[in-house]
Amino acid sequence: MRTRRPARRPAPALAALLLAAALALAGCSGAGEDSAGSTAADHGAAAPQSDEKAGANEAAPGGAGSGARATAPPQLPTSHIIRTAALTVQVKDVPKALEEARTGTENAGGYVGNETTTRDEEGRERTRVVLRVPVEKYDAVLTELEGAGKLLDRSAKAEDVTDQVVDVESRIKSQRASVARIRELMDRATKLGDVVTLEGQLSTRQADLEALLARQESLKDRTSLATITLSLSETPVKKEAKDDDPGFVDALAGGWNAFVTMLRWLAVALGAVLPFAAVAALLALLWLRVVRPRLPRRPRPAPATSALGPLPTARPAPQSAPARTPDEQD
Repeated sequence: MRTRRPARRPAPALAALLLAAALALAGCSGAGEDSAGSTAADHGAAAPQSDEKAGANEAAPGGAGSGARATAPPQLPTSHIIRTAALTVQVKDVPKALEEARTGTENAGGYVGNETTTRDEEGRERTRVVLRVPVEKYDAVLTELEGAGKLLDRSAKAEDVTDQVVDVESRIKSQRASVARIRELMDRATKLGDVVTLEGQLSTRQADLEALLARQESLKDRTSLATITLSLSETPVKKEAKDDDPGFVDALAGGWNAFVTMLRWLAVALGAVLPFAAVAALLALLWLRVVRPRLPRRPRPAPATSALGPLPTARPAPQSAPARTPDEQD
């Protein structure tokens, strides 16, 4: 009889079953982790999309907040301009036109400055007045004044002083900070010499600060109020005639004027010299008639002598006899 070998199949089968179970468990855990990771990734991808949508909504024209602020243009600095104008207007009644100009200026919030009124030989008035009006009402007041009569002359000027205003403001801030520092140092100073030095520095810087404040006030007045110089007249202003080329008559008239002017100046010079000439002639006459005859006469000089005696003097030449005529010879 053959003996049967013991069966060993259950052991490999059990091992294979355990291996399959382990693989199944590993697959389930990996699937769970993948599904969790995919879910988290989906949520992470959804979050940026929602943020982008929110950003797009804010950047839209109807959006609010930061989107509107981002698209807003930058604010430009305020301009500071000095405006001046000069008008010459011919009117029928100067006092009435002047009163209307005053009323219009005061209604606009301005005031009337210097005023000068003159009259010509015929009694016609001419007035020159300076008006200060707010810059906002400058154009309206200028138009109203131009329509008061016949406009003869108009000039306007605008000067931008924004740089000066900004510079003065900056220097005022720096100067105030400097004054504050000097005062702090004075509070901490203990020596008399330091106190005296700091007081000198404080006085100098306060004076500079006051000068800057005065300049700032002047710029503020000139930029906030425009200046209009108005000239009112009842007669037209005479314009200078154009210079034409001179002709023969003009040359003759110019020569005659020059000759008359020369004679006039000669007469003036003669009139100025005449008193001195009269006094000089009188003095000369007194010398010749009164003083000179009374002066002692000088003696004649003695003849020159030498060791041998006086030198001979030259004899005068003999005078020749006049020639006789034939009648006298007979």
